[in-house]
Amino acid sequence: MKERPLTYFARLSVVAAVITFVLKLIAWRITGSVGLLSDALESVVNLAAALVALGSLAVAARPADEDHAFGHSKAEYFAAGIEGTLILVAAVAIGRSAVERFFTPHVLSDTGIGLAFSAVAAGVNFAVARVLLRVGRRRNSVALVADAKHLLTDVWTSVAVIPAVALVAFTGWLWLDPLIGLLVALHIVATGVSLVRESMLGLMDTGLPAPQLEIIRGTLEKYAAEGVQYHALLTRRAAARQFMSVHLLMPGKWSITRGHDLAERIEGDLRKSVPGLIVLTHIEPDDDPVSWEDVDLERKDSGQSGAPS
Repeated sequence: MKERPLTYFARLSVVAAVITFVLKLIAWRITGSVGLLSDALESVVNLAAALVALGSLAVAARPADEDHAFGHSKAEYFAAGIEGTLILVAAVAIGRSAVERFFTPHVLSDTGIGLAFSAVAAGVNFAVARVLLRVGRRRNSVALVADAKHLLTDVWTSVAVIPAVALVAFTGWLWLDPLIGLLVALHIVATGVSLVRESMLGLMDTGLPAPQLEIIRGTLEKYAAEGVQYHALLTRRAAARQFMSVHLLMPGKWSITRGHDLAERIEGDLRKSVPGLIVLTHIEPDDDPVSWEDVDLERKDSGQSGAPS
């Protein structure tokens, strides 16, 4: 069965953002709570972020072309970065509203009905976030995972705000309402910083994570018994796409055909070991000193398979 395109799930996120924003806006209008207003403002950011994710996924899905030989998948990192920035903007707006409410306390009204609307909105966000997170992780989509984390942040915000607002209504402690807003702002700042950081790492061609590197090295080292050494192992990831290049050192007396056939076999094993991996190999004779002059290309923190003594 053919999988749905990632843009389908981004559209699902847009629909969820619209529904939750309307529900939370109603909750705020009914109660007048700045805590619920902060929750509603975060949902505005959710909608903007979902639209950005949808656009970036549409660009990332474009096939490689003459100007973008490695595809357009890095567009997803822009979505994650913009989402993080939008979260930080929302945090500032929430913090400002909370500070103003400290100096102008407001008695809450109809909290039961308002909190019911907010609870339904949190349930919608949680259900959609779980779907986006599962699909995003399985298909290595940075934009979907960022969107899912954003929605989950909104859920945990609601989980904290709802009982706190109920406590304000029960006790009459009006100062607690703006305090809730400030705590929400601080919480989502951490999420925004994390998303911006992840986006920057992706745009800087961060290498594959350690577990995948170990799989790659293990696959290459299996061929040592056949006379193959390696060095200059480089990796990078671009959202759902993963790349690696490596120099394969083979006996100089081998024919080009023999070396090529073995290199093809190694590349096939690497692609099986790390699904979706794009592999580029370079064959060199191990008895030529020049072949060893490029070991500096190797990542500083990774080992080398050795050089001739």
